Amino acid sequence: MFGKLIGPAGVAARGAVLVLFYLIALVSGALGATWFFAVGAALAIAGEFVLARWSPVTLTLLEKVGLNRVYRQLGRDVATALLVVAALRPETTELVVALLLPVVVWVIAVFSGALNRMITRRNPVSALVRNIDLGPMRAAPTPPQWAAGVVGERLAVINVLLVPAVVIAAASDSVVPMLVAGVVAVVAAAVAGGIVALTWLRGRGMGKNPVLPAVQQWLDSYRPEVAFYFAGPAKDVYQANMWLAPTEALERRAVVLMRSREAFNELADTRLPVICVPAGVDFMNLELGSVRVALYAANVGANIHMLREPGMKHVFVGHGDSDKQASVNPYSKVYDEVWVAGLAGRERYARAGVGVLDADIVEIGRPQLAGVHTFGAQSIDRPFTVLYAPTWEGWLDDDPFHTSLVAMGERMIRGLLAIRPAVRLIYKPHPLTGTRSKEAKAVHERVVELIRAAGGDTEATSLDGPGHRVVTGRVPALFDCFNQTDLLISDISSVVSDFVQSQRPYIVANPSGLPEDEFRRNFPTSRGAYLLSADCGELEKIVAVTRAGDDPMTEARRELKVYLLGPNEPNSMDRFRQEVVRLCG
Repeated sequence: MFGKLIGPAGVAARGAVLVLFYLIALVSGALGATWFFAVGAALAIAGEFVLARWSPVTLTLLEKVGLNRVYRQLGRDVATALLVVAALRPETTELVVALLLPVVVWVIAVFSGALNRMITRRNPVSALVRNIDLGPMRAAPTPPQWAAGVVGERLAVINVLLVPAVVIAAASDSVVPMLVAGVVAVVAAAVAGGIVALTWLRGRGMGKNPVLPAVQQWLDSYRPEVAFYFAGPAKDVYQANMWLAPTEALERRAVVLMRSREAFNELADTRLPVICVPAGVDFMNLELGSVRVALYAANVGANIHMLREPGMKHVFVGHGDSDKQASVNPYSKVYDEVWVAGLAGRERYARAGVGVLDADIVEIGRPQLAGVHTFGAQSIDRPFTVLYAPTWEGWLDDDPFHTSLVAMGERMIRGLLAIRPAVRLIYKPHPLTGTRSKEAKAVHERVVELIRAAGGDTEATSLDGPGHRVVTGRVPALFDCFNQTDLLISDISSVVSDFVQSQRPYIVANPSGLPEDEFRRNFPTSRGAYLLSADCGELEKIVAVTRAGDDPMTEARRELKVYLLGPNEPNSMDRFRQEVVRLCG
């Protein structure tokens, strides 16, 4: 029944059906209609399970309208009590006991939940660390995970035992099954609640959590000079990952400071010490007096908690240079300096006029690109390889051409798979693809299915082998894909700027159909690119030309590389290191 209801209306309808089941149980319980009660209560219980498993959004909707799990469970227990009264008509003593048993379970649930929250507050996750030895620390005891997971409102679920018991009691005209089930429920609740209560008693008087003071003690002894600060969410952690290796290579004491637990867990492997302090008050109470340079990869609101530190230089390094508006965010003027890859980044800020002074811009290249190889067309040990790496749909709803995926992605993939001799295809979409646009998500899924149907690996964790690949995880990394690529197809994004390092041919999609001269003028990163219109009519010819090695855009890419990424000497890692040394003093 639930599965046939789809869309927003379906969500509301599923919620209404679940509420109807509870109403049937309540009314039939009040009327003493045992079998109607049994059907309504059974459907309500099954409905809870089905919706929790396959349609949690329906339960969220019920929460929003005030019919949360607590009220639904109370409704079930009230229906059970009504049936006891109406169908069994027990003696006064039996009635009191039968009604008190589920109430006792609720009392235990409420108080054990409160004690569990008090225990949690004794051990707040004030800081998480990686690659840091904080030494032995004594924390307040915590209950077993299973006990902590069931206390509170979840504990009242045990009263579900009363539903079959009261039906059996009504059928046998004896209150005994109901009383037995009630006692079992109370005993089970008392075991979980008792464990939590004893744990709370054991932890009294143990004081505050020692993690944050230990972190401060470590900072005082390590005295980091450089802090890489990242306050973005887990879905954006790729922005931080790209700066880990360059920061490791600085030859200065450095630390990574984070604000999101989820992002901390998703951060790539690194030898750098990593500290995550989620709460703003806790972070602002850290003493960071030894830090001379703070590096920022993203413009987020929580940056203010680090920007308030007056004794350090605040530098925006971004997460890739591109011709997108995000690369000239007006927020950037809050930093002491903005570091860009090359002259293109400097001129981009000048054209945008967002308040970033030219004197505050420093060209350092892209130190992440040291591992991107430069080589010719077809490798002897693999077929000609095309990488399609579209950007995501972006934040603006009125920009339908931010990504080529929606307008031309399927057409492009079909065309590439049809080319003979066959090419090898790697599809690596932006990590945020489909997070804001259902259409982009749907197209992405169809593209993956096309590649699957062509025999490709749609969950690739390696680029080894001749077949097609869909890469959506953290590995293989984008730059690893670059090193397996003979021709890139992408959008206006930092992917293009970074790929220029390889000096290999690339295509920039032009889904909006702008005239070529206007497109190249508006988006300088396309000056060394082949342009691809929405109908993908040029695709086969471009592949043929680049495959043959007769590439007329070679010289344009050579000039563009210097413009986008700066000169080869000194190399970008040396420039990055020199600028950090300059600010450290």
